[in-house]
Amino acid sequence: MKNRKRKVLVIDDDLKHLFTAQSLLEEEGYQVITHRNGFGATTLIKESRPDLVLIDINMPGLSGEKLSKVILSFHALKDISIFFYSSNDEDSLRRSVAKYGVAGYICKGDILNLKRKVFEYLGQLPILPEN
Repeated sequence: MKNRKRKVLVIDDDLKHLFTAQSLLEEEGYQVITHRNGFGATTLIKESRPDLVLIDINMPGLSGEKLSKVILSFHALKDISIFFYSSNDEDSLRRSVAKYGVAGYICKGDILNLKRKVFEYLGQLPILPEN
């Protein structure tokens, strides 16, 4: 039985942060999918079935908070774990996590914390056989 790589979807309109997160997580051995805005994200999640979704809160058009609410409203996506990935201050992020019911948050720019939190979270999931 072959183990599959853990899959992380990063949704962010800021290309610098999007590609930085992608590069850092790929270095750690994760399969990373990127998406530049909230539109079309639910379809992408349904198709790719990531283990974790990192969503920027401050995106134009459809904010990360609204997107997380949409994702969690779909019964088929209830098992998807979402972390807010944002430059907002930690107090604001804690309030957003509590209000929207996502799994947690990661502050942008804190490279070690990004790697640590993703590893800690995904390290708790069982490794599934590749389909």
